[in-house]
Amino acid sequence: MLHTKRIIITFIIAGSFLAFITSCNRASTGQVSQTTGWAYNKPENGNFQASPVREQKTGPGLVFIEGGTFTMGATEETPFYEWDNQPRTVTVNSFYMDETEVRNIDYLEYIHWLQRVYGEDYPGVVQKALPDTNVWRDKLAYNEPMVENYFRHPAYHNYPVVGVSWVQANDYAAWRTDRVNEMLLIKAGYLTYNPNEKNDNTFHTQAYLAGQYEGKVPERKKLSLGRKSKNDTTTHRVNFGAGILLPRYRLPTEAEWEFAALGLVGNRVGDRIVSRKTYPWNGQSLRNSNKKYMGEFMANFKEGEGNYMGIPGDLNDGASIPAPVMSYWPNDYGLFNMAGNVSEWVADVYRPMSYQEFSDFNPFRGNVFKNIKKDAEGRIAPKDSLGRIPYVPINPAQAANRSNYNKANNINAGDGDFQSTIQNNWVNTGQSQLNNSTKMMYQYGVTTLINDKSRVIKGGSWLDGPYYLSPGTRRYMDQNHASAAVGFRCAMSRVGSPIGPLKNKRR
Repeated sequence: MLHTKRIIITFIIAGSFLAFITSCNRASTGQVSQTTGWAYNKPENGNFQASPVREQKTGPGLVFIEGGTFTMGATEETPFYEWDNQPRTVTVNSFYMDETEVRNIDYLEYIHWLQRVYGEDYPGVVQKALPDTNVWRDKLAYNEPMVENYFRHPAYHNYPVVGVSWVQANDYAAWRTDRVNEMLLIKAGYLTYNPNEKNDNTFHTQAYLAGQYEGKVPERKKLSLGRKSKNDTTTHRVNFGAGILLPRYRLPTEAEWEFAALGLVGNRVGDRIVSRKTYPWNGQSLRNSNKKYMGEFMANFKEGEGNYMGIPGDLNDGASIPAPVMSYWPNDYGLFNMAGNVSEWVADVYRPMSYQEFSDFNPFRGNVFKNIKKDAEGRIAPKDSLGRIPYVPINPAQAANRSNYNKANNINAGDGDFQSTIQNNWVNTGQSQLNNSTKMMYQYGVTTLINDKSRVIKGGSWLDGPYYLSPGTRRYMDQNHASAAVGFRCAMSRVGSPIGPLKNKRR
């Protein structure tokens, strides 16, 4: 009798446990609301959509960078006594970054799309995006073959694109976001290919989400969320909450770029970083210490005056100009050419005293807060002639009662605004001069070239000596200028857990 009772109790406990697990599983998979008890994804009860997606997809070309705390700034003494990158401890959230620099063929694909879609009616859009191939010219050198061939000849397809300004790089990243998201919707069955798109009838992520782009929809759509009857032919539009669309491609921040370049994940023992790095690889030498590749250069740089590639038969780094993007050895994150080849644009506005005013979590200077343009009733404004949803800086009234910001343009916060000056003679200046406070503070055009359009470039290039191969070094250039030694790569924010999909599966 006692044995029978034990069996009954065991079954009751097991059944209760199974019911509990089932209930938790239903809640965790988004089937039933834990707070109301209503089922998700059912048309008969209102059809509130809760996506089963739990992990962000890795976009094309990207590598996952697990974030963390690191010492940002100089890793060796500057020979120029600039002191514009004093070491400080910061934390960078996890993100994604391009495995390589953006290639010529990638940018040619972009130009081809612009020409096909806008070239007939808006040729200026295409012209605005073209790289400046004249950056190769030198008054006392014969570089015309590079002017004519580097960008377009197939021999250079896998070389990093150069001659691209900071503004053009951002435009490319926006275009790439839309093309990747369009393809994700095509693969998911919500759109189909539309080679005849023109002008404003083109896919842009925000226009699609705002209901201002229809595109070509397959005749028979599969609904990825919820249930659908066999006779239901309703057209369904994906929202961002479905988890299909990716966050935007963008330029990395200076902190993200430097963190990724150092690759300190390979220098970790437990919860400690046991050794610093001067370069993206271990050691103080510029040559490979592996027996198989002993003595070979780790990056593409200028070894000395007039020496860009060494002597015939032993060409040092093997490249007189930029090398193919997968040349040399990747760092511990799997990123190629984070030292040498070409310097790279990052998102930040340059300030020489960057260590004085900064956030120690995701530090970045350059915020100009914007919102989607809406009418008085809150409806999203119509897309423009190129199919894009317009954005406008936030209205000061929208930030009047906020504690974290009070205006749209925060480029000069703590360094360059009127409040950060110590010059008493600015007090009686007019509003127009206050708006140019950065130029006044840094004597733009007199002693410096620093203004609100000065953008940070990171990493050394084929044109630079060894000092600039250190990830902590920083320089700047006007956002509308370009160089034969400057390219770029894209980044993307990580959504959700910072530890990555593989570790999440193990957890």
